[in-house]
Parts: sequence; C-alpha cells; structure tokens
Amino acid sequence: MKITVAIDGYSSCGKSTLAKQLAAALNYSYVDTGAMYRALTLYFIRNQVDIFHPDQVNNALNNISIEFKINPKTQQQETYLNGENIESEIRINPRVASVVSEVSAISEVRRFLVKQQQQLGKLKGIVMDGRDIGTVVLPDAELKLFVTADPIVRAKRRLDELVEKGQATTIEEVLANLEKRDFIDSNRDDSPLMQASDAIVLDNSNLTKEEQFDWVMKLVNQHIGSSTN
Repeated sequence: MKITVAIDGYSSCGKSTLAKQLAAALNYSYVDTGAMYRALTLYFIRNQVDIFHPDQVNNALNNISIEFKINPKTQQQETYLNGENIESEIRINPRVASVVSEVSAISEVRRFLVKQQQQLGKLKGIVMDGRDIGTVVLPDAELKLFVTADPIVRAKRRLDELVEKGQATTIEEVLANLEKRDFIDSNRDDSPLMQASDAIVLDNSNLTKEEQFDWVMKLVNQHIGSSTN
C-alpha cells in the first residue's frame, strides 16, 4: 500500500534531503517543488521579466517547460528548463536565491505550478516538499510533515553548502537572506507558508540526517499500516 507524503517548512531545513531519502527508501517518486520555482525564477531573470507586470509574467509562463530527469551516471534527479539542465545553476546562483520568494508570491506563478504539482500528486507513492504542499497542493496527503529548525542552525547549514560549492559569502549574508525569505513566504497573500492543522512538526535543530530519517520512517510505516487496515 502506497501513501502520499507532503513535507512543508522553512528554507534550509533539509526538506529536500529528507524527501529524497524517503523516496529512495520507499521506491516512491520525488517532486522537488522548490526546484520548479527556482527554474521559473531563473527564466524570469534571464529574460528580464518584470514580476510586477502581469502581462509579462503571463507571457513568460506560456514559454516555460520544467522537467525532472534522472542522471544515468549519478542516479540523481536533475531539473531541466526548456530542455536545458539547470540543476547546478539554480542551486548556486545567488540572484535566484535572492528573488525566488518574491517570484513564488505571484498568484499567476503559484497557480501555474500548483496545477502541475497536483497533476503529479494524483498518483500514490509520491513524496513532495515545498511551502504549501500539505495546505494547498496535496491537502489529502496521508502523512504531512512541517520541518523547522533554529535560524542560526539553518544559516550555518546553508553556508556550508555554498562554501562547498565554491561560493564566497558570510553567515550574516546567509542569515539575512533566510530571514527575508521566511518573511515573504509566511506573509504572502496567496497560499503562505503555514503548518497544516494535521501536520506533524519536525524540529531537526539537534538531529543528524540519520536520526531524522529514522524518526520519519517510523511515521511513514505507521501510516502505511493504518492505510491497509
């Protein structure tokens, strides 16, 4: 019996890492909604789309195709924008990170991507992470998680990722970016970041990736068991 797992939470809490671990362990499909918003943001940046001009936004959406493909060498899922592999760029480009929350707050953008995400989520055996998965995209998911962590812990994790990828920055800059994204994500008019009423909170400030995974797998197995009864 397969279920649907919806994972929401703040940026740099390790949602995607957890979602990928679960999908691999369960042989489920993983949908990285954050990558979808980053891909769309990259398109806007490259094509100088004025996000405050609805006609420009709508015209741009008509020219955007986002796909996920498995890299045969690494067996990792990668993001494609109009046929181009942009996985690396959307992860390390500071311009994308700085404006993705503003782009994500645009109602036309959210409707465009939520529709695609809901289509992907119609089948069971899905792990999807983002900001509004349990509240808007997959409100009927059998298991909903809301992931959080101390802001300083999150900033240090993000800094380590960026340094590892060769990007020079400071803990102060990373923390400021996270605080800005948190505010925009939580206060936007259209489907803001919030905990679903039936979501289970996971504070991983003091958990290793292994401890977090084991804790969540117990929940998954409990829900799979209850679904078969």
